[in-house]
Amino acid sequence: MSDRVQGVSHSAIRMASFTGKELREVLRRPGVLLSVILGPFLVMFLFGLGYSGYRAPFATEIVVPAEGDFSRLAQDYETLAPGRLEITQVSDDRDGAEQRLRDGAIDLLVVAPENSAAELRAGNQTTIRVAWNQVDPVYDQLATLATSILVSSLNAEIIEQVAAEGITFAEGTLGPEVSDILPEVIARPTTVETENVAPTEPDVLNFFGPAVFALVIQHLAVTLTALSMVRERLSGQMDRFRVAPVTSMELLVGKYLAYAVLSLGVSAIVGVLLVGVLGVPLLGSIGLFTGIVLLLTFASLGFGLLISLVADSERQAVQLSMLILLASVFFSGFVLPVTDFAQWMQVIAYGLPVTHGIAALQELMLRGNVVDTWMLGALLGIGVVLYVGSLLRLRRVLRTAD
Repeated sequence: MSDRVQGVSHSAIRMASFTGKELREVLRRPGVLLSVILGPFLVMFLFGLGYSGYRAPFATEIVVPAEGDFSRLAQDYETLAPGRLEITQVSDDRDGAEQRLRDGAIDLLVVAPENSAAELRAGNQTTIRVAWNQVDPVYDQLATLATSILVSSLNAEIIEQVAAEGITFAEGTLGPEVSDILPEVIARPTTVETENVAPTEPDVLNFFGPAVFALVIQHLAVTLTALSMVRERLSGQMDRFRVAPVTSMELLVGKYLAYAVLSLGVSAIVGVLLVGVLGVPLLGSIGLFTGIVLLLTFASLGFGLLISLVADSERQAVQLSMLILLASVFFSGFVLPVTDFAQWMQVIAYGLPVTHGIAALQELMLRGNVVDTWMLGALLGIGVVLYVGSLLRLRRVLRTAD
């Protein structure tokens, strides 16, 4: 019995010694504790400070036919859906307005009926056409809600005017007194015909598929490279590099190429599954799609390699990688649009490669082209800056032999 007790006590002592060893390792590297404790807190703090919760109203153009009897003053429509619609202009150019809608210059198009007075005189409802161009299912629902508020407000205004003129449908306005009007026409003088002119249906899988794909590319590249230099620094491999006939640029480019092959191989498999199995559309060219993936991979590898050169342990490298992932989920537009954040927070968000990757892939796959081409240049710029930063840090590491 005493042998068993002695064995248990020895086992407890060994476990306590391992526990103490691990705690001492962590405490000897305060950077790990700071990244574990302050990192998530900083992300949440920035989110709470930078998220405004405000979504800008839809930029709306109203088309009133030349022979229509609706007002042509923008201020006359501002109270129909306050906070939901921002009337940018009132025109009679329907074709031009539809083109502006497809080009993304406006968010919502409202086309007034041509002969509303004649239709009401005949006891018929008039139809207002409302169109938008959204692949985001959330914005599609918001556009539907804004349209409902618009039509309800317009009906209420018409009914109020009719009531004020004696419920005879304004004999002086519409002509002879109208009788035998159906109750539903009196209650709802106008109806709405809606259309989403986006080339793909606003679907959750279609919209978030490219976003998840971009996030996978970045996180894969960062995690693959974040530990690469840390292990070599801790194992003393850097001392061999110092005396070997190899330059820091050759070493860094070799790292880039090795991990790029791995990242792009996995990305190709995920991309095929995304389009071929899940059915997410790819309306744009394969060449441009490949180019976006290459740029996103290049920039993401730079993040991972820079982490591996500044982290003082493998634990800290893993923590920094997870912080990049956490920040990407919060600020990249993966969950909430970047435009929902304050301007200064948007600057930080656009410093993440995945922010540009998500927007570019969604536009290319769901719309067929990349409207915001500056994002491709931004990806290249981020990648170059991170490469130069990694190169300078690597030269310092090799020189000081940490």
